[in-house]
Amino acid sequence: MCILDIGGFMIKIIADSTCDLSDEMIEKYDIGIAPLTIKIGDKVYKDRIDIQPNEFFHQLGALKVLPTTAMPSPTEFINLFEKAQNEGSNEILCICMSSGTSGSFQSAVIAKEYFAENHSDVKVHIVDSKCMSHGSGYLILKSAMLRAKGATFEELIDFNETYKTNVKHFLSVDDLDNLIKSGRLTNVSAFIGKVLKVKPIMSMRNGKGAIVSKVRGRKKVFNHYIEEYKKRVDILLTDFIIIGYTSDQSVAETMKTKMLTETQFRGDIYIMQMGVSVGTHVGLGGLSMYFIEKGHRHDGLVYNEMSSLLAKKDEMLEMVKKYREEKGF
Repeated sequence: MCILDIGGFMIKIIADSTCDLSDEMIEKYDIGIAPLTIKIGDKVYKDRIDIQPNEFFHQLGALKVLPTTAMPSPTEFINLFEKAQNEGSNEILCICMSSGTSGSFQSAVIAKEYFAENHSDVKVHIVDSKCMSHGSGYLILKSAMLRAKGATFEELIDFNETYKTNVKHFLSVDDLDNLIKSGRLTNVSAFIGKVLKVKPIMSMRNGKGAIVSKVRGRKKVFNHYIEEYKKRVDILLTDFIIIGYTSDQSVAETMKTKMLTETQFRGDIYIMQMGVSVGTHVGLGGLSMYFIEKGHRHDGLVYNEMSSLLAKKDEMLEMVKKYREEKGF
């Protein structure tokens, strides 16, 4: 078991299933998971328990009606809190998907209030991660690693509350249909994207998903991830990177190879599949990447497009300057 005893205190880490960490990581670091529920047709499943990602993505393309998801109930969290206490924990860190996109955080807060009435000797802190998918997974994995190195409960809380908005998200998809159906893209944006074969690249802003760039083709998606990584990465805090995918692992493998050959990063790069809850909205062909960025650098569609135009202008002026110098003007 990976609960760490620090000065008589036992720290347990809990999350909801949208963290999308691999079973290997969940088991290695003994992370408690509160599952979301997914309704497909008239059947209801518990995420990661009754249905697995590969099984889900295999049938997703044929579904006429998009599955629906529901947050874990407070009871799911209470059960995890009680299990942690029974196993010897009296400090519990619960890291949830952004409150801007899910009700998991509110459900965990309700559970904490109920649990505290009868367990005043157990400390529970709920983190609104402001992240999605492997974004909250990044915080959870980082917290587990810090715990293993001897971090105290208060230090883990401070890390999460200080750096949660510095976890940089990038997400692109091949097929826009699920983003349209789930309301993540307007019909106009989706139509333009389909006609021009433009891939929207999304990130997180104020706890919600936002389109920050539009590029043509998978190659330019790779380039965007790499160039933005170089501009934004906090080298001291990014000791690992997570690359996520929905249905095509080979794309994630290519992204990993490019990161190792085109950047100076030499830490661990974990490839993990997005789960059923997140995959419902992302759809097939999803590719994501996560690391910790420096400060709070601006990232937005208009801002990035203007920056691109200015860069092209500077490049053109430099070409003109060299031409004039060669011709002796």
